[in-house]
Amino acid sequence: MIKIEHLVKNYGAHCAVDDISFEVEPGEIVGFLGPNGAGKSTTMNILTGYLSSTSGKASIAGIDILRDPIGAKKLIGYLPEQPPLYLDMTVEEYLNFNYDLKCCKLDRDAHLAEVCETVKIKDVYKKVIRTLSKGYRQRVGIAQALIGKPKVIIFDEPTVGLDPKQIIEIRNLIRGLGKEHTVILSTHILQEVQAVCDRIVIINKGKIVANEKTENISHVVENNRRFNIKIAGPQKDILAMLKNMQGISYAEVLAERDGDAYTYMVESEYGVDIRKKLFYQLAERGWPMIGMEALGMNLEDIFITVVDKSEEVKLGATRNRIKRRARGTEKSALEREVGATLYEDAQRQRNESALTSNAEDEDDE
Repeated sequence: MIKIEHLVKNYGAHCAVDDISFEVEPGEIVGFLGPNGAGKSTTMNILTGYLSSTSGKASIAGIDILRDPIGAKKLIGYLPEQPPLYLDMTVEEYLNFNYDLKCCKLDRDAHLAEVCETVKIKDVYKKVIRTLSKGYRQRVGIAQALIGKPKVIIFDEPTVGLDPKQIIEIRNLIRGLGKEHTVILSTHILQEVQAVCDRIVIINKGKIVANEKTENISHVVENNRRFNIKIAGPQKDILAMLKNMQGISYAEVLAERDGDAYTYMVESEYGVDIRKKLFYQLAERGWPMIGMEALGMNLEDIFITVVDKSEEVKLGATRNRIKRRARGTEKSALEREVGATLYEDAQRQRNESALTSNAEDEDDE
């Protein structure tokens, strides 16, 4: 439904988007992530027809956004970070204005009623937009994006400034929209991506550094290999035992102390469940296990690691300094492993895309 091929955007000598390619399938919800200045907004602006690209192609349902911008835009519903609202209009006036602006051919009353029901704004339909809360204004912005039943909906930071209840409501709404629309979601909130999106695309310094299904990343996140364990007994002896125990790849003592019990952070090797074995070894030595807490790896860890990995490749010898500046501490083996895998997969996809493009160019000749 959305296809971006070898997209490049230069601002003078600065390359904001550097030869990126990815696709979004019909009915898929894709999270488009990146740090500030990564090229995320530039890509979104090209995709919506607001900017032209230096080279490459962006198309909606096979329609090139530059060659036929009107045809492509008819298929797009767009909600920018600041919803384009006319505050002195009522919700009814504003939605009717957008209906006319888009030259919508659907039955006016039935379609607007359906849109209002979808975004849950029927109770404020007659109210002036200026009087609405931030959450309701965001819903009205989503409503205008839905007018005309576009095949593709693009959201730019849709939950910025909302309270926790409103955020949950908007997330549920976006998840529901994925049943009938293709959605691309630009956001800085990584929990939002995990909760809503089917796939995650991460961009940094104009290049795609990760492109993976959320379920695959979530499987890694939820595959607990790290634990905080509170153990009573001699700290040095316990730490030495943990470091030497088969199946444990990393162990350190934390600052937390409860009487003669210390808390240790332990990371197991991939595919190894150390819990029973650790329990028996501690029992043999008479060191009581007071508690154990499984620690998952969150998307922030993955995001920062993937971005750092792309920085390492570019800056070579300075990579260790970048890692310390980004996190302040050395990453765990798990974070490095996941970040490297995602980055390498993105590089492989990039190389395959380049080979395909070159082959097509040779055929044309």
